[in-house]
Amino acid sequence: MNRQLRLRRARTPLIVLTTATVATAILTTTVVQASATKENASKPTKPTVVLVHGAFADSSSWNGVIKELNKDGYPVRAAANPLRSLRGDATSLNNLLASIDGPVILVGHSYGGAVISNAAYSSDNVKALVYADAFIPAKGESVADLTNKFPGSVIDETLRPVPITNPDGSEDVDLYIDQAEFRAAFAADVPARTADLMSVTQRPGTGSALNEPSGEPGWKTIPSWALVGTNDRIIPRETQIFMAKRANAHIKEIKSSHAVTVSRPDAVSRIIENAAQAIR
Repeated sequence: MNRQLRLRRARTPLIVLTTATVATAILTTTVVQASATKENASKPTKPTVVLVHGAFADSSSWNGVIKELNKDGYPVRAAANPLRSLRGDATSLNNLLASIDGPVILVGHSYGGAVISNAAYSSDNVKALVYADAFIPAKGESVADLTNKFPGSVIDETLRPVPITNPDGSEDVDLYIDQAEFRAAFAADVPARTADLMSVTQRPGTGSALNEPSGEPGWKTIPSWALVGTNDRIIPRETQIFMAKRANAHIKEIKSSHAVTVSRPDAVSRIIENAAQAIR
């Protein structure tokens, strides 16, 4: 009996030691996990970049930009712009923005600039606007108005209208750029084979969308950046500079055609990242 008692007492310290070791391990793990969670929570998340194409293009025109942004860790969404009416297109974009948590940088190309200007006005999560060879209308201005603000645009002479009937029975036109003139007018610095494909896959904008007056623009209260293509034959440099200065945008000029998102994705992604860093 005494021998059993001695053995039981001998084992007690080992049991206590083992229990203490396990408790210490659990506590240490909990502290490390809590610290890691706190550290991750304190790290600033990068804003979501939402890209909006214009008329005569589609979301694939952003492919090079998307690759650059993804490489640098930015979440990206490329909106499918309906190109039916300015108000309707802005509403479609607003619906997408409402589904995104956290801050957003809105980027528009060409007519997409008018769309992001209108959508941003009623979206609380938009923290910066970036215009890439884009229209930046004031309230009451249409894309068509701005196209002829200063001389130099070839858009009127290259458009080919296709009559359409809207679901409500009203008449309109879908506007395409003549395929034979597409590269010279829209994408002169894009490889010929790529420009030829773009001319075939271009998405038309309606005449009513391009002539619809803008609502109140978001750029009045949201920081803006503008990438200006000096060889743009759709929106001449003078027009772009006028709009960008009026919007108090940070302006960067580069030598490019209107298809800057395809020919210079590096420059487009760079100005987007500059905007992202400035709003942190």
